[in-house]
Amino acid sequence: MTDETSKLRGATLTTSGFEGMEGAGVRIRRLIMTDDVPMIDPFLMLDWFHSDTPQDYLAGFPDHPHRGFETVTYMLAGKMRHGDNKGNDGVVGPGDIQWMTAGAGIVHSEMPEQIDGLLSGFQLWVNLPAAHKMSAPRYQDVVAGDIPVDVREGQGASARVITGTTSTGISGPVSNVVTDPLYLDVHLDAGGTFEEPVAYGHQGFVMVHEGQVTLDGAEGASVVLERGQLAVLGPGDLVRLRAEEQPAKALLVAAQPINEPVVQGGPFVMNTREEVLQAFSDFRNGAM
Repeated sequence: MTDETSKLRGATLTTSGFEGMEGAGVRIRRLIMTDDVPMIDPFLMLDWFHSDTPQDYLAGFPDHPHRGFETVTYMLAGKMRHGDNKGNDGVVGPGDIQWMTAGAGIVHSEMPEQIDGLLSGFQLWVNLPAAHKMSAPRYQDVVAGDIPVDVREGQGASARVITGTTSTGISGPVSNVVTDPLYLDVHLDAGGTFEEPVAYGHQGFVMVHEGQVTLDGAEGASVVLERGQLAVLGPGDLVRLRAEEQPAKALLVAAQPINEPVVQGGPFVMNTREEVLQAFSDFRNGAM
């Protein structure tokens, strides 16, 4: 449990984001890259898509480019079919993760495939430092069965570990990510508690996707997060999540900030305006 020298990381801000349309017509809830939360360095964007109405998502995300960052697709229900201009293709299914490093550039499509009508999942954008923005593109595709679960015996809690290493020594299969991220999908039983150190100085968030979660802060400060809400983590080195009368699920995500200028032009995220203009030129000229 809590070490006497640990400081709980409470919430500096909470948000419900806003609902909008992306791609060719996919209804999403955006929680990062909003007026409330423009960025949580190195996290540029977080979208949650969740609907059992096919018209909300079947138009998908046809061919579009990226450069300078990573896209992380985590599916809870339904499937996302992926293809790109490098000849890669595949399907991200329920419980699967795709960690794509766009690097120097890639043009890809993401097209939903329903299962019993429901599509649910997240897309997170993670920035790359200047020294890595023009790296070779790569994929880390991991199926659900290869994502380990950190079970906290006696605490009514567990976590699917996508990347990073938990305090119990469970490491996620996504590796060699320059920002040293921790990405957990925490599952709480009714009355359950989950505690996990999060490195001091790393920035992050908690996002509830089922039930209701209490995020405890220092000196007794706590905030109750409803389904669909995100909390930006404050300073400290320990996160404690609790469920009360009902089970709950939440993402706990943190990483080392990059602390570099960010200049974004749509699907390109670079350090200067000139680099963004070069990305648009390369895309127009087929050099991506």
